[in-house]
Amino acid sequence: MFNQVDVIVVAMKAAPGIRTPQQYLASLGEERRAGIRALHNAIRKAAPALKPGVHFGMLGYGLRHYKYASGREGDWPVVALASQKHHFSLYLCACDQDGYLPVQNKQRLGKVSVGKSCIRFRKLEDLDLKVAMELVKRAARLAGMEK
Repeated sequence: MFNQVDVIVVAMKAAPGIRTPQQYLASLGEERRAGIRALHNAIRKAAPALKPGVHFGMLGYGLRHYKYASGREGDWPVVALASQKHHFSLYLCACDQDGYLPVQNKQRLGKVSVGKSCIRFRKLEDLDLKVAMELVKRAARLAGMEK
């Protein structure tokens, strides 16, 4: 059962002063901007209750508070999106009784590589967007932020 957000600490670099999704998008080159904008719009449509922002140098949607048994706690987005040097990263920080959503659905996502909470792909056409947005909706529901 989903009891907490699994936090993957990612060292992200963002240009200083980027505080809004619009600033993040404007900071990207045209080719990268088009892909990130398309994903941003798809995420907003799939899970409108997840408030967008810039968190940890990437676009984040729906901050969720977490606390581990060790006492460590903080806030982390349920869904996040980043333009990396050689690929795009879509983070789905949610799991259910069967495990992490990206891992469970790897074969359905297209030409991607998958980590526990991360889906990496070189170009938007490599990702099965319909399946990815299905998982975004599921992540939002698991986090209690969508019906």
